Amino acid sequence: MMAKAKNWTSAPWHESEDLECVMVVPETADSATFTFRAPSGAWFDYEPGQFVTLDLPVPGGNVQRSYTISSSPSRPLSISITVKAQAESIGTRWMLDRLKPGMRIKAWGPTGAFTSHRHPASKYLFISAGSGITPMMSMTTWAWDSGVPPDIVFVHAARTPADIIFRERLELMAARVPGVQLRFTVSRPDAFSAWPGYMGRLNQIMLGLMAPDYLDREVFCCGPDAFMTSVREMLAALGYDMSRYHQESFGAPVGEESDVPADIAPEEGASAEVVFADSGISTPCAETDTILAVAKRSGLNIPSGCTFGLCGTCKIKKVSGEVHMVHNGGISDEDIEEGYILACCSNPLGRVEVEV
Repeated sequence: MMAKAKNWTSAPWHESEDLECVMVVPETADSATFTFRAPSGAWFDYEPGQFVTLDLPVPGGNVQRSYTISSSPSRPLSISITVKAQAESIGTRWMLDRLKPGMRIKAWGPTGAFTSHRHPASKYLFISAGSGITPMMSMTTWAWDSGVPPDIVFVHAARTPADIIFRERLELMAARVPGVQLRFTVSRPDAFSAWPGYMGRLNQIMLGLMAPDYLDREVFCCGPDAFMTSVREMLAALGYDMSRYHQESFGAPVGEESDVPADIAPEEGASAEVVFADSGISTPCAETDTILAVAKRSGLNIPSGCTFGLCGTCKIKKVSGEVHMVHNGGISDEDIEEGYILACCSNPLGRVEVEV
């Protein structure tokens, strides 16, 4: 007897709903894909390459961590997150050890600007390393599902062939359409196994062999910070138009200047006050404090992830007053116009009231 199909709603998933884990699939020895559905039957609307922030109940208290969605919005009935164990990881280690089908967790998003949807091009060059392959998988799957022949050179670096996440799925796509060209490079081959691909650190000569027309391609790069720095410097040295280079990182941006006028910046030593309207708490502070820091000192919990205005987890509604906010893409212009702010990167200018 066939199982009854789930009744899907006509509405997209909203971040106020929990996600239910419905499947866990091992990818490599230290990575796995977790698939989630909305218990309400809502479907998922996002752009390939975007991420969500999960509230993970680790021992010692919940932590929030941001993960790129590895599935594609062309398959909207579920979303998948693929994680790889890292040294001293807390949230990811908990997911790999404890997160099972049937468990529910809170999530925020999707958000992020690292997506091919916002940079349409006829030809792409995806460059990734380690778990940085996840947004590339999402964007490649979207291109595969769109029905339009893609033109993607997919470059990925891993320690060994066995560490290449999604290798079989990517090879299946590449075997069916000529427009998905795979270029893998590894640090060393697997024991007792032949490796016909590239070996060694990605360099200028290797890139020229992998994608001879790289100057004509829109480049997306994701991986460890040192890897992305190397790729960025390599392309710049080769004369690539860096306005067509895009990278994803959950680390704080370096060397970027704010376009906020200096005369409305927080003043050192100036007094301020944050009123948490929903909690009935008013806390004096300095203008150089962030709303998030003031909330924590007041015993209030505003969920947060990156803490530098990228993930959007700490978005709250400002009722009155002015703040100085310098974010890194974690909030839209529309949300700002409606009075929302990011608590982690907003400084109160005088008296500010927020819905917390």
